[in-house]
Amino acid sequence: MTIPRSEYPRPQFQREQWLNLNGQWQFEYDDENKGLTDKWFEGNNHTFSKEITVPFSYQSELSGIGETEFHDLVWYKKTFTVPEKWNNQRVLLHFGAVDYGAWVYVNGKFVTFHEGGHVPFHAEITNVLQEGENEIVVRVEDASKDLDQPRGKQYWEEKSEGIFYLRTTGIWQTVWLEAVPVTYLEKVKMTPDIDKDEITIEYLVNEGQPNQLLEIDISFDGKQVAKDLVQLTSNKGSRSIYLNDFNVHDAGRLWSPEHPNLYDITFRIKDSSTTIDEVNSYFGMRKISVENGVVMLNNKPYYMKLVLDQGYFPTGILTPPSDEDIKKDVELTKEMGFNGARKHQKIEDPRYLYWADKLGLLVWGEMANAYTYTDDAVRRMTAEWQEAMERDYNHPSIVAWVPINESWGVPRLLADKRQQDHTLGMYYLTKSLDSTRLVISNDGWEHTKSDMCTIHDYESDKEVLKERYSSVENIMNSQPGHRLIYVPGYEYNGEPIQVTEFGGIAYKKSNWEGWGYSGATNDEDFEEKYYKVVSAMLESPLVQGFCYTQLTDVEQEINGLLTYDRKPKIDLEIIRNINEGRNRKRFSTEEE
Repeated sequence: MTIPRSEYPRPQFQREQWLNLNGQWQFEYDDENKGLTDKWFEGNNHTFSKEITVPFSYQSELSGIGETEFHDLVWYKKTFTVPEKWNNQRVLLHFGAVDYGAWVYVNGKFVTFHEGGHVPFHAEITNVLQEGENEIVVRVEDASKDLDQPRGKQYWEEKSEGIFYLRTTGIWQTVWLEAVPVTYLEKVKMTPDIDKDEITIEYLVNEGQPNQLLEIDISFDGKQVAKDLVQLTSNKGSRSIYLNDFNVHDAGRLWSPEHPNLYDITFRIKDSSTTIDEVNSYFGMRKISVENGVVMLNNKPYYMKLVLDQGYFPTGILTPPSDEDIKKDVELTKEMGFNGARKHQKIEDPRYLYWADKLGLLVWGEMANAYTYTDDAVRRMTAEWQEAMERDYNHPSIVAWVPINESWGVPRLLADKRQQDHTLGMYYLTKSLDSTRLVISNDGWEHTKSDMCTIHDYESDKEVLKERYSSVENIMNSQPGHRLIYVPGYEYNGEPIQVTEFGGIAYKKSNWEGWGYSGATNDEDFEEKYYKVVSAMLESPLVQGFCYTQLTDVEQEINGLLTYDRKPKIDLEIIRNINEGRNRKRFSTEEE
């Protein structure tokens, strides 16, 4: 049987020895919460009554179950055999993402607990393995109505409505085993500096020995660029490596959407002349910054043309059906003339970021928010956000971090000093972990501290938009959506202005019924309305970028440029021409 989602799940940190555990697992609901008491994790204490296809949640069609009722406690079971060639190696069990809390047992022994529905975790299971067949059992708790839980667009009612969609419970990204030696590379953090022509590498090694070396081998287009050897006198350290291979004042080998140049990098831990551990990765030399109120990519002004991408799929919900589906979304985005995507309320699959890196697409990484402000919500959000940033730090495609969207999770932001401090805290926490990217603490409105002034505005009248975005004074007094741009006590200080949600034109071109922020009746009407809102952005003397809502229809929303199953609503070349400002003659009457 073909293994679903069989591609390597961690494309920026690859080892040769791994085993995919996706496919058929035993599955059970535990609505009475008796699985722990009855020790379902141990031996044959319980016969699981269902089967599920991992990594698809039970709510999805591709799971083989497709039931949407609430089941807040679920269990998984699978047997596996460790390859013989892994003898004398350590074995790590990896989960790409499990929503929300996961207790993991191997051969009846508890091995790890993890909380956080969108980020990876792993456990070393070497000491609990046995010869021949082994068994994994996973207990998952996903409280459907818990609004302290970072959940993004997952609705707390059984039926989707408004801007909220079907939930994802349990395993929804790849499960896999990996063989590593006693001394192995745990992680690296790669920071490019195009002004110095250097890549700085921070590394962490598990049980490194003073007589061992870390070899770093960098190449571009198959040709070696640099090589460095580090004596492992400590298990962690940092090296800055001079690349000495391009002129930083031209495109050279810099990464951008137009020129997605990537360096290959191989890490080897060596004992004398023997390679103990080897990891293959890549990086891009890229800089995002704001200079004198202007967004700069690689030290040049850059206009961002983004599309809002929620990353939902009709048959997989949060899980893309295949790697080809992920690649297709990136390709379609670029084909329409966008140079980036704002991944909305979802920490996206690493394979998406891989294709964005490889094909050339800017990405705004956004946290899946909670909806209430409590101590527990803050704890959960900050913990998971830090894990997400650590996972995705090395991707050159990511140029901005968005911890909070539209005051979700801080509903009394205007009046509550604690909630204001929380947005400031998220901004500075994010900056403390990553000083190289832009941070928008509360995208859309009610800003405290952000690197850009980002505004959500679903006005459909071009003349209104042109007037609104003709001056800073008009913008700051506009209150789109009846919301203040800045929290009282905070003010605009010359940050770049971007309209990061707009449009949302509903156009029904499928069997889905739904809504949008404005509507179109036919292809020509849709084209004209799209032109009006986009051209208003392009013609503004102040707007430095936009994010159109949205890439695809999603469940009851029909405001996508594509249908939910990724069919274009109108010719993509028309969309591209509008995004690139090349079709004003077509609307000459409107211009006059």
